[in-house]
Amino acid sequence: MNSIQIGVDSFVPTTPNSAPAGNSRSVERVQEQLAEIELADQFGLDVFGIGEHHRPEYLSSSPAVFLAAAAARTKRIRLASAVTVLSSDDPVRLFQQFATLDLISSGRAEIIVGRGSFTESYPLFGFDLDDYDALFAEKLDLLLKIRASTNVNWSGKHRHSLSGQGVYPRPLQNPLPIRIGVGGTPQSFTRAGALGLPLVVAIIGGEPHRFRPLIDLYRKSWLNAGHPANKLSVGIHTIGFVADTTNQAAEELYPAYAQTFNRIGKERGWPPTTRPQFDATRAPKGALLVGDPPTIAEKILYINEALGGIDRMTILLGAGEQPHKRMLHAIKLLGEKVKPLINNQLAEAMATTDRR
Repeated sequence: MNSIQIGVDSFVPTTPNSAPAGNSRSVERVQEQLAEIELADQFGLDVFGIGEHHRPEYLSSSPAVFLAAAAARTKRIRLASAVTVLSSDDPVRLFQQFATLDLISSGRAEIIVGRGSFTESYPLFGFDLDDYDALFAEKLDLLLKIRASTNVNWSGKHRHSLSGQGVYPRPLQNPLPIRIGVGGTPQSFTRAGALGLPLVVAIIGGEPHRFRPLIDLYRKSWLNAGHPANKLSVGIHTIGFVADTTNQAAEELYPAYAQTFNRIGKERGWPPTTRPQFDATRAPKGALLVGDPPTIAEKILYINEALGGIDRMTILLGAGEQPHKRMLHAIKLLGEKVKPLINNQLAEAMATTDRR
């Protein structure tokens, strides 16, 4: 492997309950986010993902709409959902939305599907959390059938059957890229490998090397199913921030990081986040990518080696709302400094190996 795609993910964070719904800050925040995606394209980042959430602190309940707006302002960067909560969505409508996005963007759309890290979408759209995994498995089956054929025959438990109806429009890319986003469940890794789908692993805590057995399980499942070894793909999603110095990056990230995880912790019964805990997680072998460009590049290369090779790294920059100028600078550093450092070192390593 002589390159790793570098990208950014966002849930379009905003300050919840700071003003009435529909306020001007929401309008401003959306425009800021679009400008950040545009800058990521200009500085050569490979992918930008918008994750689906249905909470007051995020403005990203409709990733396809956001990405379509971004498509009109960008030329090269790939545009992905990160993730789409497939279990509570309709596969037909989802495919239509991203096929349309693919046409708008001239072939740059990707769907990353998952079961979701929050549960608000299930009651919102009338689904039972007890069907959490069954919903995902069934809807993924339908989504893949739609991708494979314009006219679809399908039946299941949680959606009306299809008896040869056509699903339009068709995307420019054939097939439309679909990746599976996973956490730490072995069955999810096995399923992705058996289906021959690219993998995106969310590593937001602990030590990345501990995920190696699960990723190896994915690789084994992939090869056992007879899929081409050269098509196997592992991407990593994590949280981080980049600034001119490592200390600056840590000081800028920590307040938003602590606020976000303390809010979630109150809902889930977690203990409060502490600064020592944060510092341990951003240590050289920890999950968080926090630092100056050389530090970020070194950590990504470490993760690549620890996990037996990855081909994409996307970073949830900021862990919450950050000043727009700060975000723009971080994106510039990723594209201008971090990405070249990584790929130059990978190319040098490859050349050294070839000479041997």
